[in-house]
Parts: sequence; C-alpha cells; structure tokens
Amino acid sequence: MAALQIVNDEGADALTLRYLAKQLSSGTATLYRHFESREDLIAQVVDRVFAEMESSMPGIDNLGWEMTCRMLANHMFKVLCHHRGVAPLLLQSVPKGPNAMIQRERSLALLLANGFSTPLAVRAYVTLARYVLGFAVQLSDRHDEDRDNAQITATFLKLDRAAFPATFAVIDEFPIPLEEEFSFGLELMIAGLSQIRKCDLNQ
Repeated sequence: MAALQIVNDEGADALTLRYLAKQLSSGTATLYRHFESREDLIAQVVDRVFAEMESSMPGIDNLGWEMTCRMLANHMFKVLCHHRGVAPLLLQSVPKGPNAMIQRERSLALLLANGFSTPLAVRAYVTLARYVLGFAVQLSDRHDEDRDNAQITATFLKLDRAAFPATFAVIDEFPIPLEEEFSFGLELMIAGLSQIRKCDLNQ
C-alpha cells in the first residue's frame, strides 16, 4: 500500500492526497474517486495496520485472558514499532474501520467471557490500548536512541552526588530500554487487572 509506505518512510505528516498522487504518478482528482478526504485516507491506512495486527494471531483466545491480553498488547506494539509513523495517526480519532472493529470486539468479548464486569471490561480494554499507543508514539519520535541514552547518562553524572544520592544509587540502571519499560508496565497492568477482577467477582 503506497500510502502506508509514505507513512513508514517519511512520517504521518507527509501523507496527503496530493503527495500520494505524485508518488503514484496520478492525479489528485483520480484519488478522490477512492478517498473522500485526507481523513478517509488516514482511516484506511490505520485499518490496514489493524488488519496486520489481527491476521497473524489465530487461536490465542484459548490461552486464558492474561496470556491473551499480554500477547495482543505485545503484538500491537510490535506492529506499531514496525510502522512507526502510524502511531501518531491513531491519536487523531478513534479507529472505526472494519479491522479495528473486529479487534475491539474480540478483546471486549475475551474480557467479558472471563468474568470482567461491563464497566471493568471497557476500562481495561481502553487503558491497555492507550498504554500500547503511548509507548508506540514515544518510539515514533526516537531517531537516535543511543545518542539520547548517552545524553541522559551524561546529565545524571553531572549531578551533585550529595544532593541526589538516590539517583546515584541506581544510576547504573539508567537508561532503561523503552521495550523493557513497556514489558514491565504491561505486567503491572495485567497483575492489577487480575486483582480488581477478583474483587469484583467476590462482591
């Protein structure tokens, strides 16, 4: 898909009907036969990525809700990392394409079938989805992670050790790779949801 390739190579802001037409050696008027607006074009690009998230995850619904949520979140993060320019597009509006709808339905059905109340299922789904998106957006803005990490370390080392003893006590742990932060936070969220679910079931 040429539009997705533009986003991958040049970022979300580069995607316009005019620029896509130029890349396809076509006319903008021709593209308007297929897309009503730039917003429609973006929606179709986003849904194309949701299709990629969905298509390679068959049969995971039988693994238990914790494992399934973990795998879905990790896979969504992996796909968005592969298409780094797409994450900012997801901030513009709630995905409403057919593939996004299927994934939303699948996730909510999983939670409801495993004892989540309606309010908890909705909040759990939305929170997990926004968590993944938040990390993916951070990654989309990182062009030179090694340089950024070196700058963080250099800044910490310039601090007054007496004024910041706790920072110096853990300085060897910094910086934490973004992917590791993501995995750690995801485990915290799943563990927390498990406890909230148990409390709901015991009421």
